[in-house]
Amino acid sequence: MSPDRRVRVGIDVGGTFTDAVAVDATTLDLVGQVKVPTSHHHEDGVAHGIVQALGRLLERSGRTPADVTFLAHGTTQATNALLEGDVAKVGLIGIGTGAGAVFTRRLAAFGKLEVAPGKRLPLVYAHVADPFDGDAVRAAVNRVQEEGARVIVATEPFGVDRPEGERAVLDVARSTGLPVAAAHEITSLYGLHKRTRTAVVNAAILPRMLATADLVDSAITKAGVTAPLMVMRCDGGVMSLDEMRRRPLLTVLSGPAAGVAGALMRERISEGVFLETGGTSTDISVVRRGKVAVRHATILGRPSYLNALDVRTVGVGGGSMVRVSGGKVTGVGPRSAHIAGLPYACFASLEELRDAKVTTVRPMDGDPDDHVVLDAAGGRFAVTMTCAANALGRVPEGDFARCGPEVARAALAPLAALLGTDVAGAARAVLDAGTASVRAVVDTMIRDYRLGRETAVLVGGGGGAAAVTPHLARATGLEGRVARHHEVISPIGVALALVREQVERIIPGATQEHILAVRAEAERAVVAQGAAADGVEVEVTVDPQTSTVRAVATGATELRTRDRAHRADDAERLRAAAVSLRARETRVRILAGTDAYTVYGTDVRRRLRAGRQPVRVVDADGVVRLGVSDARVRTTTVGASGEVLASLVRETTSYGDGGVRAPAVRLLVGGRIADLSGVLEPEALLALARSELRTRAAEEPVVAVVESRA
Repeated sequence: MSPDRRVRVGIDVGGTFTDAVAVDATTLDLVGQVKVPTSHHHEDGVAHGIVQALGRLLERSGRTPADVTFLAHGTTQATNALLEGDVAKVGLIGIGTGAGAVFTRRLAAFGKLEVAPGKRLPLVYAHVADPFDGDAVRAAVNRVQEEGARVIVATEPFGVDRPEGERAVLDVARSTGLPVAAAHEITSLYGLHKRTRTAVVNAAILPRMLATADLVDSAITKAGVTAPLMVMRCDGGVMSLDEMRRRPLLTVLSGPAAGVAGALMRERISEGVFLETGGTSTDISVVRRGKVAVRHATILGRPSYLNALDVRTVGVGGGSMVRVSGGKVTGVGPRSAHIAGLPYACFASLEELRDAKVTTVRPMDGDPDDHVVLDAAGGRFAVTMTCAANALGRVPEGDFARCGPEVARAALAPLAALLGTDVAGAARAVLDAGTASVRAVVDTMIRDYRLGRETAVLVGGGGGAAAVTPHLARATGLEGRVARHHEVISPIGVALALVREQVERIIPGATQEHILAVRAEAERAVVAQGAAADGVEVEVTVDPQTSTVRAVATGATELRTRDRAHRADDAERLRAAAVSLRARETRVRILAGTDAYTVYGTDVRRRLRAGRQPVRVVDADGVVRLGVSDARVRTTTVGASGEVLASLVRETTSYGDGGVRAPAVRLLVGGRIADLSGVLEPEALLALARSELRTRAAEEPVVAVVESRA
């Protein structure tokens, strides 16, 4: 394999099209992209389209299968299976005696869950009192199999702490040849009802996902690709195919995750909001301190233990139709030109728009009859958000949604006459109405995640990005931009995504040893899935209210070192820091630095209160990677870090009615920012810092950015 020909391939399987991209493994530049129809009806299913896209991509980019160093695909198959109710019957075997049996037997009610309109979750329940009674377990397994179960789940109260019973049931169930799963294997959080429901939904899609995984794996191998196949997760990372076979539920809702992963890795967002705009809707998600925001997802209308991207969808996209009443624009969307079966007016020709007259229609049965269309010489056309953005010159040259400015103005002129304004006024009215609902969600998410408006950026992705993001940025006063290659940002996200694993444990009174053990488990998990051990980063959070210890590990399948054609110089980095700090460059100074990062700060004086020192960490590309409103910064070495950090933590730990609160600590070491801010107990924090630095040379420099929580 020639080092300068290596590529990372990302394939995004959508409902209509399968998009594939090749990204240079060294520079991370896009070197090829293709689009093929998704092969739902082929005998090999979507696997056929994946291989077809891969073949065309390698041909177009001048690469061979041997040049592929990383291959991953994202799929909506699990999501679609739940939406369509195309799931397997689950045989749920509950375990318990006495009072425990009462709670377990109630789980049979999962068969009443609606997976799609008019379709219930197919489930058959059997109960065993003693999981170690082989004859009783065999009878229960045979009963659910005879009633049509295609996958078997075992669950028991307190199975997280005592998993032996669930394992014993599975040992017997494996003799059937059916896929099996234990509830404690899917999630290790307490709560019998929620844990079992998560495991049952996972099992319902398991047979279908296993079949697809085998087909894709076989097809990729036949194509000559030796790189391991990875699959997109719903939290923005990827996992190995073997892990997907065990927990396919992690691929549910992974569509929006691919886009924000692309924006995070390619656009290097530190803090901001990502808006992925298609033709009909906009998915809105948050990046905070360089990480995507995730939360427990709602599946089948019920809360689950599935950690998924926190994405909020608004029914406004590039193709959303304009609505008018009383000579005013009253709204935009949610009906789009795509659903109405109408072409965009701005993509017509001037001749086709000749003699255009405005009328309002009811696009679909049940819709209000206030949707604007143009009846013209060339037929009927929809006036859309994309038409308005083009009329104002917001869509740049070469953009996927660009049209000729004369045509865009001609498309808006009849509407402008109806509104009693000029073309620009009509276009602004359309974009104001269309972005109003998006703005409301963006403002809410900025508030929910406490993003700093001075550092938050709006980044647009998807084919309709130029119809929403530029205007929204102007309206909010936030910095905004459309991502490079935004029309394929999702497959780019798949190609650039890191292997990710999250381990959660409920440990009352967790000690240093408990915390480090959870951290080590997460690190081992990503290494086992192919991540290079030297590049794994682990973020640990301890929630004292719920006694939850959470470790999120990420790592690349190979150590990626970028050969950048351009690195920001001192002046560019200073400028980026000053803009983020909202300070004059003359007021900003360098506080510390490593080969990878420069730390800038300024002083803010406050009347009757102590001053503060806002800090920004800027990387070699001139991207602000971390913003802290008030911090101490200290440079030391790995060898001396123990004493220095202990002193800093001691000086900045706060004590109050809420208990002891250690400071939020980030360590800059090598090319990494080790975020230790999730730990509140001082000794555990220092133990975690020692763990992060244990493999580093004693003389290696370390910069500590310490933020008091007082």
